Amino acid sequence: MKGFKLFPDISYSDLKDLGALNTGQEIAGQPELWLKTFQFLTIVKDELRRFLDPLFQKPGLQILFTGAGTSAFIGEVLQGVFQKNLGLVSRAVATTDIVTHPEYYFLRQTPTLLISFARSGNSPESIKTVELANEFCDDIHHLIITCNANGHLAQKANPANSFVFLLPPEANDQSLAMTGSFTSMLLSGLLISRLDELHLLEGTVETLADYGHKVLSQYALPIKQAAQLPFKRAVFLGSGIFQGVARESHLKLQELTDGKVICKFDTFLGFRHGPKAVIDSETLMVYIFSNRRYPQLYEMDLVKSIYRGQKGIFGIAISESELPGIKPELKIILNENHTSLGEEFLTVVSVLPAQMLGFYKSLFFDLEPDQPSVSGAISRVVQGVKLYPYEQKLEKA
Repeated sequence: MKGFKLFPDISYSDLKDLGALNTGQEIAGQPELWLKTFQFLTIVKDELRRFLDPLFQKPGLQILFTGAGTSAFIGEVLQGVFQKNLGLVSRAVATTDIVTHPEYYFLRQTPTLLISFARSGNSPESIKTVELANEFCDDIHHLIITCNANGHLAQKANPANSFVFLLPPEANDQSLAMTGSFTSMLLSGLLISRLDELHLLEGTVETLADYGHKVLSQYALPIKQAAQLPFKRAVFLGSGIFQGVARESHLKLQELTDGKVICKFDTFLGFRHGPKAVIDSETLMVYIFSNRRYPQLYEMDLVKSIYRGQKGIFGIAISESELPGIKPELKIILNENHTSLGEEFLTVVSVLPAQMLGFYKSLFFDLEPDQPSVSGAISRVVQGVKLYPYEQKLEKA
């Protein structure tokens, strides 16, 4: 239990009895997992560069990020980061979109790097997406980022056009909800977008881990207290690359509470265009701030406007440093020393409060965080998906 700082008021045996041990350990172990992820990537850096560098020189290369559910949201964060850092057209498309409509996402003559994120590597849509990519593209390459060496994606990857990056074993969450798997795969993607300068980013990852430790050690109690409030709805807002974080945050609270809390996500600006109507007296509001001044101006304006009207039952602001002029009920401040982490790396730690909130709210509802779905409607690896061959004649029928 070394480093297990998240639950000072709950013993190891109690966590086990509550069906919360795996989820608790996986949330609390993330800062160390991020450091280990950096080490793992450093080991394979040269081999990965030999795979990627020729691809990045291909004229017209497109990069597609894919995955299902939480794994898809990783790409939503990374698409803009890769485009900015590498100057290559990049976009995120979920496997659940590709499987039904592959013809809308692949171009036969366009060289494509498909980056697949997968905790287990056994989701049927992830397996099918790789097959469809091979079928629809004449020049296709695969970068598979996964937490499971024994999964289908890792085992069946074709070495002629694929590279598999395996996360540390601890990233392969055993609980239903993806926590450490999400943040470690996201971090690996961020680092790969700057692979040429990986040796310069060790300090950044160490700072990120420090931020994570601070959230876990200093904000566990106030987050637990917030989780005990009688909210029935929750809204998570994030701008730009933080929209994917908001989306993952909304899913984490919703699945850990077995749908008892209905959650939404949006951008700060987008929330004004209709979705703002969802706020009532039983709504929890969570604001995930950028650490750049320009987007902060828009973000703070939205928060101020909400606090002039129906503001919900409770507001949580997550920011790297103190933001003057806004007064939510809980401020989660990652760094009070006014040093700054690169904006893209801030996305990794910004999801921790939602994971913790979902964990505590699950316990509040007398659910088991490791397996919160009472009916079995959701499971660790999706069940019940039947795959069909893609046949042109079916389209003509």
